[in-house]
Amino acid sequence: MGSLTTLCYIEQDDKYLMLHRIKKENDINKDKWIGVGGHFYEDETPEECLLREVKEETGLTLTKWRFRGIVTFISDIWKTEYMFLYTATGYEGEITECNEGVLEWVDKGMIESLPIWEGDKIFLRLLDSDEGTFSLKLRYVGDKLVEAVLDGKILPV
Repeated sequence: MGSLTTLCYIEQDDKYLMLHRIKKENDINKDKWIGVGGHFYEDETPEECLLREVKEETGLTLTKWRFRGIVTFISDIWKTEYMFLYTATGYEGEITECNEGVLEWVDKGMIESLPIWEGDKIFLRLLDSDEGTFSLKLRYVGDKLVEAVLDGKILPV
């Protein structure tokens, strides 16, 4: 069985709060820009994981969020990961420093020019298009995306 994770894109003024992963050693996401989130604790629900991880990484308490879909990452070099993807538009508190990287508000239109995973571009476009909930499979060989399947339909990669 693979690992279970959450990922959240907090929205404000047509920007997402992004984490530039530059602080952790042996980080699979090293130097990449991603949303905030992490691995489930035992017996945790996706929402509990989401709220805990956002609080730990940003200092913010989410007050309004929406489940957007499940992304299944398959790879030849790491364990399969099932990621519960969320967007959030409401929060309380002040942003704190993150021990995994640097948090920054990024214009949605600028994100694809940053170093991000190829598959992230697919689900970020889905989030932006206000697609209903979706299931996306992304298969990597090394760090190259070789297959993408959206709700059972193969996408060009």
